[in-house]
Amino acid sequence: MARSLLKTSPNPVKTKLLHQIGLSLYNTSHGFHEEEVKKKLEQFPGGSVDLQKENNGIGILTLNNPSKMNAFSGVMMLQLLEKVIELENWTEGKGLIIRGAKNTFSSGSDLNAVKALGTPEASIV
Repeated sequence: MARSLLKTSPNPVKTKLLHQIGLSLYNTSHGFHEEEVKKKLEQFPGGSVDLQKENNGIGILTLNNPSKMNAFSGVMMLQLLEKVIELENWTEGKGLIIRGAKNTFSSGSDLNAVKALGTPEASIV
């Protein structure tokens, strides 16, 4: 039953189900292991992902790395995952505003962190 539920459910539901039954979000058949990914991402510090929950049910998620135009560092990627899980469990939440610090939304990801996650198979075209 659990397998059929995972196959037919939308992605957010699948993610919740995987967390509840203790399975990894990372597919080891593609060469990714959750703890290894986390260790690699932790090697790229800088910035933060801040969450403010208002009493009216509106959350404000701020990408805070202005010296790099709010580019996601490895640590920020991990923090984003934590904040998303926190928001999924926020029963009073009605909406979310995502913004960048200092008048810049986000220039994307720190390419060094992305490169560190690459597998040899990913670079073969």
